[in-house]
Amino acid sequence: MKVIPTHEIPRLSPEAFRAIDKLPLVLILDNIRSAANVGSFFRTADAFALDHLYLGGITAQPPHRDILKTALGASETVTWTHVSDTPAEVQKLQQKGYRVLAVEIAEGATPLPDFSVDPEQALALVFGNEVIGVSPEIMGLVDGAIEIPQFGTKHSLNVSISAGIVIWEVVRQLLFGEGKAF
Repeated sequence: MKVIPTHEIPRLSPEAFRAIDKLPLVLILDNIRSAANVGSFFRTADAFALDHLYLGGITAQPPHRDILKTALGASETVTWTHVSDTPAEVQKLQQKGYRVLAVEIAEGATPLPDFSVDPEQALALVFGNEVIGVSPEIMGLVDGAIEIPQFGTKHSLNVSISAGIVIWEVVRQLLFGEGKAF
C-alpha cells in the first residue's frame, strides 16, 4: 500500500467548492480561545462540506495568523460569520427550523452512539470554550446535548478533536446511514 502524495489527491478549486451543495450542518463556536482550534474547525468544515461556521463572542476570526496556519486555506472556502451575540444567533437558527445541540457533558445529554440524525431537519452544533465549555446561557437555549463517551481520567477532549468525532458521526449517518439524505 502506498500513501498518495498531496499533489496527486484530486481537489476541488475554491470556486468549485463554493458551488457544491453543502451538508445541512452548521457549527457555532462559543468563545473558543485558541485561534489554532478555530483553524481546525475551518479545515474540518471544508473537509466535510459543511454549510456554515458561526464564530461567536471572543472566537478569533480570519485573517488571524494561527487560524491561517491550521486552516490551510479553508478560511477562504468555508462560509463563516462572526456573531457578537451568540445566544441571539442560536435563537435565530432555531426560528429558521434548526435543531441546535451542544456538544457537552451535561445532564440528560445523549451519548453519541445513541444519537440519530434526522435527515429532514437542519442541524447546528455548538462547541464551547476550552476551559468552561458551552456557556450556561447557551445551554439554557439549546434543544439538547450530545456527549462523547470517555473512559479515561480526564473526561476532556480538545474542542477541535471533539468536533471531528461528532461531525464525522453526523456525516456518516447523513451520507452512509439508513436514513441517508444525500
